[in-house]
Amino acid sequence: MQRRRLRPSTVAVLRSVLICAIGTVSLVALLDVHVSPPSSSSSSSSLPFPAAYTLAKRHEIGYGSRRSELAWMQEVAPPQLSKAPTAFHQWDDTNQEASQGSEKLWKPPSNHGGFVPCVKPTSSYSPPGESRGYLLVSTNGGLNQMRAGRHEIGYGSRRSELAWMQEVAPPQLSKAPTAFHQWDDTNQEASQGSEKLWKPPSNHGGFVPCVKPTSSYSPPGESRGYLLVSTNGGLNQMRAGISDMVAIARIINATLVIPILDKSSFWQDSSNFSDVFDEDYFIHSLANDVKIMKKLPKEFAAATKSVKYFKSWSGIEYYRDKISQLWDYHKVVRAAKSDSRLANNNLPPDIQKLRCRAFYEALRFAPGIEGLGKLLVERMRSYGPFIALHLRYEKDMLAFSGCTYGLSASEADELTTIRESIPFWKVKDIDPMQQRSKGYCPLTPNEVGIFLSALGYPSNTPIYIAAGDIYGGDSHMVDLESHFPILMSKEKLTSADELEPFRPYAAQMAALDYIVSVESDVFVSSYLGNMARAVEGHRRFLGHRRTITPDRQGSPRKRKGPISGTRGKERFRSEEAFYENPLPDCLCRLESDATSSRRP
Repeated sequence: MQRRRLRPSTVAVLRSVLICAIGTVSLVALLDVHVSPPSSSSSSSSLPFPAAYTLAKRHEIGYGSRRSELAWMQEVAPPQLSKAPTAFHQWDDTNQEASQGSEKLWKPPSNHGGFVPCVKPTSSYSPPGESRGYLLVSTNGGLNQMRAGRHEIGYGSRRSELAWMQEVAPPQLSKAPTAFHQWDDTNQEASQGSEKLWKPPSNHGGFVPCVKPTSSYSPPGESRGYLLVSTNGGLNQMRAGISDMVAIARIINATLVIPILDKSSFWQDSSNFSDVFDEDYFIHSLANDVKIMKKLPKEFAAATKSVKYFKSWSGIEYYRDKISQLWDYHKVVRAAKSDSRLANNNLPPDIQKLRCRAFYEALRFAPGIEGLGKLLVERMRSYGPFIALHLRYEKDMLAFSGCTYGLSASEADELTTIRESIPFWKVKDIDPMQQRSKGYCPLTPNEVGIFLSALGYPSNTPIYIAAGDIYGGDSHMVDLESHFPILMSKEKLTSADELEPFRPYAAQMAALDYIVSVESDVFVSSYLGNMARAVEGHRRFLGHRRTITPDRQGSPRKRKGPISGTRGKERFRSEEAFYENPLPDCLCRLESDATSSRRP
C-alpha cells in the first residue's frame, strides 16, 4: 500500500502555525512574570491579572529595628543605576541575637569625655589687620596633601612666606624666582652662622634717641625777617642742608620760607618741596622751634633781598654776630647754598637736637612716596631678610670722581666729556688710578659681589639695588649677578603704573631707595657719598641696625673729629658728618643701663 506524501505547501502552513503557538505561549509566560498591577488595592481588582502576580508595596532594607526604604526611582536614576540590584537582605526583627550583633558592627566608638569640635577664636583674637602683601602658594601631592600642605621659605628660626599672587603682582615679578634655599633648623652651626650675618651690632650702653629740647628751651620769639633758602645737590645733600637751615633760622630768629629745591643740578629735577616732602607735617612738627611759611608774604615779594653765601662749617658765633646783622638792613635774606653751612661739632645741645628732629623726623616724605616705599619694603620682605645695596656706580658719580677702573676706553672718554661739560664741577683733570689708590672710587659691581661673598652671605641672598641707572647696564651688572642672582630694584618690584608718577623725578626715585635702605635688614654701600652717610646715620638713630661699609664700625661710638694735622676747610672735611652719626648729641643711654655700667 503506497503512503501519501504531504505537499510542500501544507508543510509550510503547519510550520507557521507551530511557530505562532510557541510564540504565544512564551509571551504569556513573560507577562506572568514581569507585569504587576499598581499598588493601589482599589484598582487591582479591576485588572485582568491574578492577585498572585501583585508585587509587595515596598522593599524593606535595614538591620534590627532600623529600617530604610530604597530612595531610587528608575525614572530619574542615572542609566547605569537603573539596572542596579534592588533586592536587599531583610533583617528579621524577631532574631534578637542577630540584631544585636548587627548593631555592634555599625555602632561608633564610645566618646569618653564627650569631645566636641572647638575651633572658635579666643577672646583676644582680632580681625585681620592691614595686609602686608599677597601670598602665592604652589601646592604639591594629591588632594588631601594639597589641602593640608604649605611651603615654608626662610632660614634659621626666622621664616617668611612669599607674599606675591601672580594675578596682582607686576608682570615682571610673576616670573621672579620663588625657590630659595631653606635652612635646616636642625643644623645649629649653619643656623647660628646665618643669624650672625643678619644680627645688628651690639648696642653697648643701650643708646636710644633723645631729641627732646632741654628745660631751658623756649618757643621762637618775634621774627626779625624772612630766610629764603636755595638748596643744592641731590636728595640727601638737600635734606642735610634744609635741616641745617632750620637750625640757622632758630639761631638768628628768622622766619624760614619753605626751601626751593635744586632744579639746575645734573639730574634736572623739577620737583618742588611738596612733591618730595610732606610740607604740612614739616611746618607743624617744627612749630615750637621755628616759624615756617609756605610762601613769602606778598608785601615782601618785591622787596630788596640780600643774597648771601653762608660760610661752610660755621659755628654759632658766626651766625649770631655776622649773619644776623643782615636783617638790620633787609627783611628778606636768601641763602644761595644750603649744604655744609653749619659745623658738625661744638654747637649748643638744643641746636644739635633740633637738627636731628628736622632730619630724622620732620622731613617726612610725601604720602605717595611713603606709601610706595613701604610697599617696596614689604615686597622685599616676602623674599626673607634682604640686603639693600647702595651701588653708587651711576654715570654722574663716575664722571664727577673720574673713576674709570674696569671701564672700556670709549666709556672712559664719555665720562670725561660729561665732566668737562658741566661748569659747576670745578675739577676737570683727574688721574683715575690715583683716585682709586686713595680710596676715592666706588667698588665695582664685581668687587661688591666678591666682598659680600667673602663676608659669608650665600648666593641666594635677596639684594635690593638702591641706585639709579647703573652705568653700562647689564654689561657690568652681570658680574654681580653671577655672585647673587636675586637682584631686585624698584623697577622690578613695581608695575609700570605704580612707578610712573615718580619716574621722571630723580629726587623722588631716590626717596624710594632711601626708605628701603633705612628699613632693610642689612645696608651696604659701595661708596661713602651723601646717601650712604644719611642712611647710616638714620639707621644708627633707629637702633644701630647692621650697616656694612668697608673700614667702618657699626657699634655705637662717638662721632669722629678731624684728622690730626689738618687745617682750614680740610680739617672740617675730615670730620665725620653730623648726620652720619648722631651720637652723642641725639642718642642717650638708658638710665638703667648707665647705672648698671657704673657698678663694679
